[in-house]
This record gives sequence, structure tokens and C-alpha cells, in this order.
Amino acid sequence: MTRKGYHGDTSATFFCGDVDEKAKNLVQVTKESLYREISICGPGVDYKKIGQTIHDRADKHKYGVVRNYVDHGVGRVFHSDPIVHHSRNTIAGCMVLNQTFTIEPMLTIGSIKPVMWDDKWTMVTEDASLSAQFEHTILITRHGAEILTTC
Repeated sequence: MTRKGYHGDTSATFFCGDVDEKAKNLVQVTKESLYREISICGPGVDYKKIGQTIHDRADKHKYGVVRNYVDHGVGRVFHSDPIVHHSRNTIAGCMVLNQTFTIEPMLTIGSIKPVMWDDKWTMVTEDASLSAQFEHTILITRHGAEILTTC
């Protein structure tokens, strides 16, 4: 989405038809992971803490963490710095006041390797297992993080 020349980014996973408990749990854990990650954000917090938080939660539930995609900065340029990995990492860098970026955990029940369909848009896991993603654009404030992409 764009407003007055500035970009934002958001996504959510929705159910279609009858869904079993395994799928419901994956989606719930992924959504909870997003909000846990947001809750640890603030000025001076290392970006790698985001990856640690999501990966710890995924491990607890025996889910995979997709590593091929990243959280990213937003503003007048879409998919800009900072690049923030949502898996465990040792990449240096920390959040600064008034910075905007996305947080978008992607969890899977099986393979973490993505495969693109011929439509050049749709991505699925290599083994066609279930996956879920949630994403918000946030603003780093003096008191933590403010979600910019709520309805």
C-alpha cells in the first residue's frame, strides 16, 4: 500500500473451508509470534533479537522458519533497509527511534524451502506442507513499537 508517497506492508493468513487443528495451531502460533516480536522492539534493541524470538517460538512447536525472505524497511522506498532476518542470526545492527520496518514471520509444518509456481507470484513449500505468514509495518517509538498497518 502507498499513501502520500510512503509505502507500508501487511499480510495475514486466512482459512478457506474446513480446517483441521494442525492448521489452526500453525496459524495461531504464527500470529502470536508476530505480536511477540513486535513487543520486544524499541530503540537500541538488536535486530537479531527478532530472529531469536521467532525461532524460539517455532522450535517450541516444532515448526520450521522460512529463511529465504526477510523483514524490511519501508518509507518512500519499498523493501529498503533495514533488512531484518526472522530466523536466528548474528547480523549486527539495532533499531533506532522513528524507524519503520516490517515484521513478517513465516512458519511451516514441513520444509522451509520455497518453490515459485509458474505464475511468478505464488510460493509454496517444497514438500507442499502447510505454512502461515503474518506481517505488520511498525514504527519504533520511545516506548517500543507502534503498529502502522492496523484497520
